[in-house]
Amino acid sequence: MELAARSLSGRLSTSSRMTSNTTRIVVTRHAEEEIRRRGLDENLVRTIVATPDQVLPVRPGRMIHQSRVAMPPHDRVYLVRIVVDVKPDELEVVTAYRTSKIGKYWREDT
Repeated sequence: MELAARSLSGRLSTSSRMTSNTTRIVVTRHAEEEIRRRGLDENLVRTIVATPDQVLPVRPGRMIHQSRVAMPPHDRVYLVRIVVDVKPDELEVVTAYRTSKIGKYWREDT
């Protein structure tokens, strides 16, 4: 498996509240709490929602946006996965987490 990952600092520099096609990104209160509890940065989450390395379907209206990210302090690569509800005019972040089990979730065929 090729392991290309972006650095955490590089991902944060492109923070945006809108995706490239101007769809609004909304972070739910639950997601805000989980992002904070899990030590993630909301700007990183928004960046991955807007420009994910992969998008995987869960069910109609729900997707997983995920990217491999090198995180401090030792630039260890994690997979940051964001559960997103897709609505006509917005992407709603339901929750987000990081995992070291990249091989379990990464899809080479997408």
